[in-house]
Amino acid sequence: MERRRRSLCLIAAAAFLVVVATAMPYPGEAATPPLRKDYYAKSCSNLEAIVREEVARKINETVVTIPATLRLVFHDCMVGGCDAAVLISSKKNDAEKDAEDNDSLAGDGFDTINRVKTAVERSCPGVVSCADIIQLAARDVVFLVNTQLPSAKTNPPFTSPSSPESHHLQLPQSKGPYWSVELGRRDGLVSRASDVKGKLPDPKMHVKELSPLFQRSGFSPDDMVALSGAHTVGFAHCTRFLNRLYNYSSSTPTDPSFNPDYAQQLKQACPPNVGETIAVNMDPVSPITFDNNYYTNLQYGLGLFTSDQVLYTDGATKNIVDRFAGNQKEFFDAFVAAMIKLGRLGVKTGNDGEIRKVCTAFNH
Repeated sequence: MERRRRSLCLIAAAAFLVVVATAMPYPGEAATPPLRKDYYAKSCSNLEAIVREEVARKINETVVTIPATLRLVFHDCMVGGCDAAVLISSKKNDAEKDAEDNDSLAGDGFDTINRVKTAVERSCPGVVSCADIIQLAARDVVFLVNTQLPSAKTNPPFTSPSSPESHHLQLPQSKGPYWSVELGRRDGLVSRASDVKGKLPDPKMHVKELSPLFQRSGFSPDDMVALSGAHTVGFAHCTRFLNRLYNYSSSTPTDPSFNPDYAQQLKQACPPNVGETIAVNMDPVSPITFDNNYYTNLQYGLGLFTSDQVLYTDGATKNIVDRFAGNQKEFFDAFVAAMIKLGRLGVKTGNDGEIRKVCTAFNH
């Protein structure tokens, strides 16, 4: 059953929930998986050009492509490793994508990967895994976000809800960070909704709850605060943070860590009885620009989720937020390092897994 939400109302933009963890040596550092940046140099030499062309085309259709694809790579890798299990469709609704924690994944992310796979198969049939395509597409949405949208459509900061098709924004001519993607992953043979529980962060979590979750994957505090910066280009459904607006505590209905003006704007966009499909942008300053404004927003109480704002209110990570807010290059460098580490989680190589013919189904 397809449950991907496409009806979106945006305030100002950034998605892909990531939060903070305490330090722990990355399990793959000592023995890096047999991934190579030139893995397809002979078997599919034009791979990256194909991926970038399809991703750019999809971005120009809808900016939702950007956060949707970023969330997809995170949800794929954090549950059983980077094996494209999250792409599998099941008639019984029991695959990874059907899990409650994956219900908010936007359909545009899946559509992006499926389009790229179709294009790649035309040029290099049976060669490139869906797992590798997810990684390349995630890199490209970050790199292209600031330059590939000449007529990008979104809402301006702090407006009442309206259709995401109703406003145009001039974009700065600067790119997001770029990195060379390690390749050679194979697609997994298992996809179970039951495997997802407890593997992904919740927007209501605090640092003390998030730390052990991310320790298991070897992420440091710097890694996780950097990955959280992906919220500089995405949206969140109102129902994911209504508790902060209306039910924070019996004595204080609204979370006091919210900027008061921002909280008032959010209440206008997200009334108590708001529908499940209504969403707002996570970055109220530069909604479709990949930059470090996410961290500056946290300094001013503009974090949308509890798991965002605690990165600044918790002393364990406040200094990291301050560093990234003051130095965009440092954020970009940390983000790239964390994305490379994310892409190494639980990879299948060699004879493990398969190269799927289509990303939504196992070969047999």
